[in-house]
Amino acid sequence: MKTALFALALMAAPLTVASVAHADACDDRARGLQQSWDHVNFDVPQGVRMAEMARLNTQADAVVAQCPNRAEPLVWDAIITASEAGLKGGIGALGLVREARNELEQAERINPRALNGSVYVSLGSLYAQVPGAPIGFGNRQRARDYLQRGLAMAPNDVDANFFMGDLLVREHDWNGAARYLQKAIDAPARPGRAVADRGRKAEARALLVRAQQHH
Repeated sequence: MKTALFALALMAAPLTVASVAHADACDDRARGLQQSWDHVNFDVPQGVRMAEMARLNTQADAVVAQCPNRAEPLVWDAIITASEAGLKGGIGALGLVREARNELEQAERINPRALNGSVYVSLGSLYAQVPGAPIGFGNRQRARDYLQRGLAMAPNDVDANFFMGDLLVREHDWNGAARYLQKAIDAPARPGRAVADRGRKAEARALLVRAQQHH
């Protein structure tokens, strides 16, 4: 109840020029993280990508500290943390994926609709890819639930469709996977995300070939 009252107090607070400027600065910083992640994840050579992602993760932590109670920087911090975990691999990455999950759950509490459903798409991809118990927290049913929530918010989004297709490939539902992967390939361009669109659609095409081979 105390948290709810605090949230209501924040909503009732008058918007000052300083608070609007701070919100705009946080939006700019979140977009900066997005653009940097797009570049590191899809353009930086594999041999140096992990070091660059770790450096970007440190920057993302700083942005989150500068923008408390904002979901968008938290989502990007989580995506960057999860990406670093994927590059690191093995048991040593489990701490990073748990950190990413915690950041996404915190972002959900602040604004579940932030970044057009990215909270749920990112949680879904984590639950799909992380090993299950007792090693990790992976759970394909929870992955499906989260991805469906993300798709409900953004049914034509390239990432939402790609990760649902990826989940269905993991479950050997080749026909279902092919439908979502084709939808990812056909997804409309996202403003300012040309690098990420190109990279994600290339991944979708490669995975679609795999699904079609099993028809």
